[in-house]
Amino acid sequence: MTVINTNGAALRALGASRLAETSLDTAMNRLSTGKRINSAKDDAAGLAIASTMTAQIMGMRQGMRNAIDGTSLVQTADGALGEVTSMAQRIRELAVQAASGTYSDNDRAALQVEVTALAKQIETTLNNTQFNGVKLFDTALYHWPYDEPEPERGTKISVQAGANSNDRIDIKIDNLPLSYHRRHNGNQWLATPATTYSSQQHLITFEDYDAGAKRAGQLITKEQIGTTVYQQPGDQWHDENGGYSYYTGHEDFSLTDELNVTNRYRSENTMKRMDEMLSKVSSMRAGIGATANRLESVVNNLTTNTTNLSDARSRIEDADFSVETVNLARAQILKQASASMLAQANQSQQDVMKLLGN
Repeated sequence: MTVINTNGAALRALGASRLAETSLDTAMNRLSTGKRINSAKDDAAGLAIASTMTAQIMGMRQGMRNAIDGTSLVQTADGALGEVTSMAQRIRELAVQAASGTYSDNDRAALQVEVTALAKQIETTLNNTQFNGVKLFDTALYHWPYDEPEPERGTKISVQAGANSNDRIDIKIDNLPLSYHRRHNGNQWLATPATTYSSQQHLITFEDYDAGAKRAGQLITKEQIGTTVYQQPGDQWHDENGGYSYYTGHEDFSLTDELNVTNRYRSENTMKRMDEMLSKVSSMRAGIGATANRLESVVNNLTTNTTNLSDARSRIEDADFSVETVNLARAQILKQASASMLAQANQSQQDVMKLLGN
């Protein structure tokens, strides 16, 4: 049937041209952005899956950065403890030197100058070491009531090392007190020496100080601890056989108070305290080192997971340039062919003029 109002061939060619143009636009869009999914209509389900994967990937990447920051924090703490170890070893060396009877009081006083300086630096190092404003060491000495549970001691820092809320690693740095608790006891621990004073000597001990001992009627001072004196009227010393004492208070000796090498007794106490500190610091460094290894393992694991998940997301949303190049060439050819067919379909209607005797 020959008609002029409806040109079916032209309409079909027009439809094919429109489809070819759509395919051409899609291929050019994917090639220009590098993504197969540029809007929800491209692949609604794929877009939802890729978005979930993207959230996980971004979370894991931030978790990696957090874990690396945690490693830096741990290394900062370990470096500070390494310096404390060196200073504590030097103090112990000086205490061993001062404990020898070959040194005079003046020699020990000179050694004490270095001991005091090192003790103050240990306090400064542990009290002031921070990472990004976070204090790393808990140096407080707790005196908690006996009828109540003690608070958790030490420093605890939680690192979010993953994309999910339960991907946490706790960095625990144990408590390292920089003072020593000494209880003061009642006078029933005190004993008055015999009346023959001149022939009796007494070594003034920490127990004497804690019990409130007296020298010639005067309370002894910290500076007198470790000295040996001849007894005289008014002396009262700690009695080891005095039975149970009652608690009358306490006093905390700071690190600089405790570490003293001015006499043999105090030197031996300093050696004991440094042995305790070195043992504690070594234990802390072991725990810190284990945490550093764990953080490093987490970073390695997150790197592997991020790589694999990124590959999976790429297969969903990234454009395959080989396929899209073929689609582009195909769409260009179809568009040109449809335009040519549309021109021919329009030209075919000219045959109607021949029927009209033109």
